[in-house]
Amino acid sequence: MSSTFGTLFRTTTFGESHGRAVGAIVDGCPANLPLTEADIQPQLTRRRPGQSALSTPRNEIDQVTILSGTENGITLGTPIGLSVNNRDQRPGDYGDMATVPRPSHADYSYLMKYGVKASSGGGRSSARETIGRVAAGAIAEKWLKTRFGGVSIVAFVSSVNSIAAPEMDVERLSRELVDTNLVRCPDAETAQRMIALIEQARDAKDSLGGTVTCVCSGFPAGLGEPVFDKLEAKLAQAMLSIPAVKGFEIGSGFGGTLMRGSQHNDVFVQKDGRLGTTTNYSGGVQGGISNGEPVVFRIAIKPVATIGMAQETVTMEGSPVTLEAKGRHDPCVLPRAVPIVESMTALVLADAALRQEYRI
Repeated sequence: MSSTFGTLFRTTTFGESHGRAVGAIVDGCPANLPLTEADIQPQLTRRRPGQSALSTPRNEIDQVTILSGTENGITLGTPIGLSVNNRDQRPGDYGDMATVPRPSHADYSYLMKYGVKASSGGGRSSARETIGRVAAGAIAEKWLKTRFGGVSIVAFVSSVNSIAAPEMDVERLSRELVDTNLVRCPDAETAQRMIALIEQARDAKDSLGGTVTCVCSGFPAGLGEPVFDKLEAKLAQAMLSIPAVKGFEIGSGFGGTLMRGSQHNDVFVQKDGRLGTTTNYSGGVQGGISNGEPVVFRIAIKPVATIGMAQETVTMEGSPVTLEAKGRHDPCVLPRAVPIVESMTALVLADAALRQEYRI
């Protein structure tokens, strides 16, 4: 199983949804970085289940423990072990999984690949696996801020189903602004409409999807490794590895296909003693390399597959059956996906920065 991400800043996640613990091993973090659990916990708390009426009622504290790689609050340059205990497991909720592959879940595909699957929850395919990514991403982000100063990585919910937020001013974006409401959309009026729609889906035992936008600023030009490890290619890989993500676009994305080159070209100008561009349709990346402008991308997240509504499906043997999921789930996973997107972005950028520094 491919559970390791990164070239120099490497993260390996471990654990299953209803096992004893989940976590990560971070190998390649530079030495002498001040690091304690307090640096990691805030992002895990933003990701944790049970934080609002819009999320799964599974109540996990998600308290991280650093097992190795630090001494007296300083990284040693050795592998950093991170662990989070699972405390609110309910494997009994998944008794039907042995005989019924849940619609749009990985039960059937995992069984076909490995000849065995986790008997409760989604195992490694569950979004609970992302805890290790978020913990590792918090470390990567702290190193980036130490290395480059005014670095900012802010993701937010930009649409839920057909409700879309207006264009955001990237200069005023902050995590504090994003977290002012339950749905993590920085536009208050749009957020209220999103919340109402999610509550309707929850009450109907259904689910909703949407998009998350991420804005990364304060990074230098020159990050990215053409031709196969272009910065946008690594970001796309990172984002598409997140459970439920079905699409990725950077800069103008698919919308750019409706423009002419004369409209789409980002013209260079002098900006604060450096070259910059008047527009940012490139999304901060040209030729696979960062150009110093904010890196802006969006991802599409499908509706959560676990729903309480009865569904007509078949057993592993092909016999018709009615399935009503008993596992706890989010009616819309987008608000909890925000710190996951930020963390995977930090892992990509930290790895790109180290590869640039060491020319690997």
